[in-house]
Amino acid sequence: MHLKKNLAISDSGFVFNPSSGDSYSTNPIGLEIIRYLEEGLDSKKIRSLITKRYQVNDITFEKDFADFINTLHHLKLNDEDEKA
Repeated sequence: MHLKKNLAISDSGFVFNPSSGDSYSTNPIGLEIIRYLEEGLDSKKIRSLITKRYQVNDITFEKDFADFINTLHHLKLNDEDEKA
């Protein structure tokens, strides 16, 4: 998944979409995932980093990651040119 390039994302987890004027906030782990997505990391690499850092199992990560990605899609924070 690729995020929109024009998103403004603060170090405190505040996300602003200038295209719509909408703003959101995320927790520190959500912010970490957003930063990894900005770097272009794939879900396997993100899973590896998060599960090691936070000692979460793969099943829990996969469920929570899928929910988070679906939320980003729902909020239209993904690159619209990206194919589903």
